[in-house]
Amino acid sequence: MISVLSYGRLVARAVLGGLSQTDSRDYSLVTASCGFGKDFRKGILKKGMCYGDDACFVARHRSADVLGVADGVGGWRDYGVDPSQFSVTLMRACKRMVKEGHFTPSNPVGILTTSYYELLQNKIPLLGSSTACIVVLDRQQHRLHTANLGDSGFLVVRGGEVVHRSDEQQHYFNTPFQLSIAPPEAEGDILSDSPEAADSSSFDVQLGDIILTATDGLFDNMSDHMILQELKKLKDSNYESIQQTARSIAEQAHELAYDPNYMSPFAQFACDNGLNVRGGKPDDITVLLSIVAEYTD
Repeated sequence: MISVLSYGRLVARAVLGGLSQTDSRDYSLVTASCGFGKDFRKGILKKGMCYGDDACFVARHRSADVLGVADGVGGWRDYGVDPSQFSVTLMRACKRMVKEGHFTPSNPVGILTTSYYELLQNKIPLLGSSTACIVVLDRQQHRLHTANLGDSGFLVVRGGEVVHRSDEQQHYFNTPFQLSIAPPEAEGDILSDSPEAADSSSFDVQLGDIILTATDGLFDNMSDHMILQELKKLKDSNYESIQQTARSIAEQAHELAYDPNYMSPFAQFACDNGLNVRGGKPDDITVLLSIVAEYTD
């Protein structure tokens, strides 16, 4: 059974097309989530806001809607560490910070930075690594502020075209930027990036814009063109339609991940790096699908 998280059960009144600069309405995000853990086919499911080693959150405050995804680095399993604990704890810290109002909408890097340093200060050491992507909608300013560290990311679609896209951050092939906490004796041997290294961007959004935020399990298995084809199924801005489309995207990515004959974006990237690879890339998949809508209480 597919696990689906749902958020933002609002009556959305989205209007396609441009708006004048005098538009005084507040905006909001109506968001649905769907995903699969890599071990889904083995019948291994986890409770809570995570799919496998991925984690996500959606939170609201007076001034903004905030969402995020994180992908726990699976290599920690070799050291007896559950990779999902780091990503889940990081996203929980981000969510709590937003709900308590301890953030500035224009500074999503700050949300990530404060949450990460909170993990560092835990009395009980939490070991692990994770990529992270934070997206903030400033309701009154109608602006989206983003921070992306690693190879999770987001797309903004308007009029059937991608108008904004996050930049992937890789040290080298299949080694993304990541936040890490290592045991003292291994600190020099574990790859760890500063949250301030996250790529950030800010831009205006319009009512009806589609925002897709996901971990690399989606982007490694579906090209932007394929995602856009699925988004055509999104006929309106009501929650049920968004949920159905999020499910459709996650299902297709999951099926392609196990197709040995499919030339996936990951396989193409591997070939570009001199590796003879074909097929999808089995991985955890998390999809947050949002529409910018007029805010309603």
